[in-house]
Amino acid sequence: MKLAIMQPYLFPYLGYFQLVAAVDKFVFYDDVNYIKNGWINRNRLLLGNTVRYITVPLAGASPSRKINEVDVQPRDRWLRKLLEAIRHGYSKAPHYARVSELIGDTLSSGTMDISTLASRSVIETSRYLQIDTDFVPSSTLYGNAGLKGVDRVLDICMKERADAYVNLPGGQTMYERKDFDSLGINLGFIQPNLRPYRQFDDTFHPGLSIVDVLMFNSADHVKAMLTEQVPA
Repeated sequence: MKLAIMQPYLFPYLGYFQLVAAVDKFVFYDDVNYIKNGWINRNRLLLGNTVRYITVPLAGASPSRKINEVDVQPRDRWLRKLLEAIRHGYSKAPHYARVSELIGDTLSSGTMDISTLASRSVIETSRYLQIDTDFVPSSTLYGNAGLKGVDRVLDICMKERADAYVNLPGGQTMYERKDFDSLGINLGFIQPNLRPYRQFDDTFHPGLSIVDVLMFNSADHVKAMLTEQVPA
């Protein structure tokens, strides 16, 4: 069984979903400290042919609080403006109708905390792409919040009886193969393949939110793109 563990991000980039598609179970690391100016409540889109951030405003966000302890501000303060910005940016994109419905349904949910909302953006996008990976939040199952760093990752792997732990390239500076080998777990990394696709003009802007990818490519095409990662 292949396992991945990542913080929940808001409509993350294609590489995140290539990791989702590469494993059998995906753990949302939702009870670790919130990271300011990260990807938990924001991402980048092509708005007015310019790369800009979209952000879900938070209440009481602080690095001293866990991700699942940070609430989303009331939707009447931001949702309509955010959806309108996406409409202005992408209404002429070939798959705007279906993708805008996906975004609206996800962001309009009654979810109060950013962990659940960001996780929902990943889960609903995965369903749209027909990815059958299982998802679970770390806060609800493992009872090991007292462990830190690699010790907690290894404990989750053991409790899930994982044969392999898969991560994105950034994890290569965090993990040592010998720690996993000693427990019979194969440590692997994937290198996201962010090959160009047609946007509005001849200038390609890589690494944007999965929303941008979906706006310009069919679900079947994007699903095929998920297997284009190569071993790091």
